[in-house]
Amino acid sequence: MRQMQLYLHIPFCMKKCLYCDFLSFAEDEKTQDAYMDALIREIRYYGEREKDVLISTVYIGGGTPSWLKADRIMALMQAVRGSFALMTDAEITIECNPGTVTEEKLAAYRAAGINRLSIGLQSADDAELRLLGRVHTFAQFIRTYELARGSGFTNINVDLMSGLPGQTVRAVRATLQKVLMLRPEHISSYSLIVEEGTPFYDRYHADVQRQQAGLATELLPTEDEAYEMAKATEHMLSKAGYEHYEISNFAKPGYACRHNIGYWRRAEYLGLGLGAASLLGEYRCANRRDLAEYLRLFRQIDILALRQENGEQCPASNLHATVEKLSVKAQMEEFMFLGLRLTEGVYREDFERFFRIPVESVYGEPLRRMAAAGLLVKREGRIYLTGRGRDVSNYVLAQFLLEETKTG
Repeated sequence: MRQMQLYLHIPFCMKKCLYCDFLSFAEDEKTQDAYMDALIREIRYYGEREKDVLISTVYIGGGTPSWLKADRIMALMQAVRGSFALMTDAEITIECNPGTVTEEKLAAYRAAGINRLSIGLQSADDAELRLLGRVHTFAQFIRTYELARGSGFTNINVDLMSGLPGQTVRAVRATLQKVLMLRPEHISSYSLIVEEGTPFYDRYHADVQRQQAGLATELLPTEDEAYEMAKATEHMLSKAGYEHYEISNFAKPGYACRHNIGYWRRAEYLGLGLGAASLLGEYRCANRRDLAEYLRLFRQIDILALRQENGEQCPASNLHATVEKLSVKAQMEEFMFLGLRLTEGVYREDFERFFRIPVESVYGEPLRRMAAAGLLVKREGRIYLTGRGRDVSNYVLAQFLLEETKTG
């Protein structure tokens, strides 16, 4: 059977954080019920259409899925299990925010087969949490974490964020020390990106420009300070026994996130729900992002209607806002700049198996230049970034954008 990953998007949250540009918002229970009914119907539709699929991972993201009542998540997982074949050891993750889970919810998740939690902490400093617009305190995070352990969860991720306005390297270390005392299996540590359209952009966009230009900033950490924060994180987590397996992700041995590794390895994945993206063979699809439109289409349009492109049947439904058939060029670029995010890097034999051509025949020049600069290593059938290469990963990855003529 063909293996595939499954992503389910729950767009609802109590309150949108000030830095967040994800597709998320607050809604009443009636709307939540209507959405979950629609999402379950979408799950069942694809379960009927993709009968030869074996699901290796399930990721319930948002939004704040844990804000929903337990019975909604139970019904969601029941639909997944009734519609798809799941691997016996499938990794099944749900995102949680502190203060939104109870013993009853956690017990329901376990009963539904969910075996991994991803808890959004961001900072152990309550002043920093307020600055971010988070709706919880560090004490609430501790309570949530303890409840999760008490409920039997043995695979927990904690999300952290650095580069916050006014944050220091010492503050980053203090947060890490507090989290490391809990010994979670996985830690994701991201640098703040001030996205356009967020309240943070309105407040700090001038500082972002200064930061990018290498100038002194007023509120955000300078580029050098942000680098120090990243290196302090890497050093502390490595010393504590965590493997730095991806640019922003660290795990105890055996606990790297299988779902996210699938993204970086360009495994096929099916994204269901509002705005969710899919990679289905050569096609990349994205669902509509307007909630009213998403709900209306289920009532008024036959979901079985497939689009046709040059007489070819596309893996798309009327719920998709975009459907793109990826060129070989685009697939090669994704293979390289997603795979090189992993510490393990990319494998020559995988590239040749996918594209029927040696990687050096396409990327010989950038591989030579990056290796000569000490930013990349070619060894034992792998191509991977050095420590210096990870420090300037955006620059290195940009070297793997192709001219059309290189791939014919």
